[in-house]
Amino acid sequence: MMTSRLAINRLRDHEPLDAGQIDRFVGRFGSPIIEGERATFLYRGEADAVAVRHRVVGLPDPLVMRRLPDTDLWAATTVLPEGSRVEYQIETRRGEHYERFNDPLNPRAAHSPVGSSSVCAATGYAVPEWVHHDPNARPGQLLEESMRSKALRRDQPYWLYLPARYSTAQRYPLLVVHDGGDYLQYAAMKTVLDNLIHRLDVAPLVAVFLPPRDRLREYPNHAPHARFVSRELVPALTERLPLITSAEGRCLMGSSFGGIAALSTAVRYPGFYGSLLLQSASLVFTDIGTEHGGGPAFDPVVKFVNRYRAKPTRVVDRIFMSCGTYEPLITPNRSMVPVFREAGITVRYVEARDGHNWEDWRDRLRDGLSWIYPGPQKFVYE
Repeated sequence: MMTSRLAINRLRDHEPLDAGQIDRFVGRFGSPIIEGERATFLYRGEADAVAVRHRVVGLPDPLVMRRLPDTDLWAATTVLPEGSRVEYQIETRRGEHYERFNDPLNPRAAHSPVGSSSVCAATGYAVPEWVHHDPNARPGQLLEESMRSKALRRDQPYWLYLPARYSTAQRYPLLVVHDGGDYLQYAAMKTVLDNLIHRLDVAPLVAVFLPPRDRLREYPNHAPHARFVSRELVPALTERLPLITSAEGRCLMGSSFGGIAALSTAVRYPGFYGSLLLQSASLVFTDIGTEHGGGPAFDPVVKFVNRYRAKPTRVVDRIFMSCGTYEPLITPNRSMVPVFREAGITVRYVEARDGHNWEDWRDRLRDGLSWIYPGPQKFVYE
């Protein structure tokens, strides 16, 4: 519990402030200032208005910053529970001109396909140690490959991950990762796999990382995509590599729309996969009517999820689900847990005080992978 006053309030005790006092304050604390369950965001510069922009459900957006009298220092304080991680940017207005950018007082940033954002880490949050390169962990191989797909009517590239000490004398489970390039680039997934396998948290496995071509068309319940994965890719890899040939050795994985791709593929090929790993899956549905608020891109998603909810089926044995409590998808993800369980599927569901972003999904990888394919694991070799 906080027993002392916030640093920004102690600074106000010295008003009027000169530039030197502000220099020393900003140099000492930077931004944001984390004090217990309070986060104070700072910005320094001339503007007509300044705000913190974010996508945290439950906090005002924009979070308006106030100028300290007769200074160029702006501040806003909000509650940030222990363990939280928030991505944000600063927005300024000068006249009718708005500009949005990363926090110049905060060197910590997260990256995604749509750009970067500043990161605010609350008390109790730390990047997991298994995310970083471990010099003691023997690296697996990452091979760039491609195959011709009749279902997709094109060549489909992918990355193939083979674990350290890969041997044709051993049989391996297969992990199929949607948005594979993004998982590799923004969730450090090769490093994560190397580390978790080295630590014996996860069984040695083969992973195939699939990049989409037209994500919004191919991922929400698209028959050609499901056919490519289930009738072309997995059989070709199984024929070529020493993979476990039963359903328990196959897992489909994805985040956001990639989670829908994983689930809808399993629904189209029930019993072919043993498990799913769904991260912030776009499980949007309607209980009445057709208005879902997601825009036209979500129409096929809603149609698919509504149909599954009306008649849940046991398409896999197990599903691992994770979602951020600060993202709008938290409600549909929570709602789908009992639906999957009603169908007879074993579900492990975890939440984190984070949003809809790659570092949240990265931070949940050990939870999911170690539950799906725990190590050391003894599969039946065939």
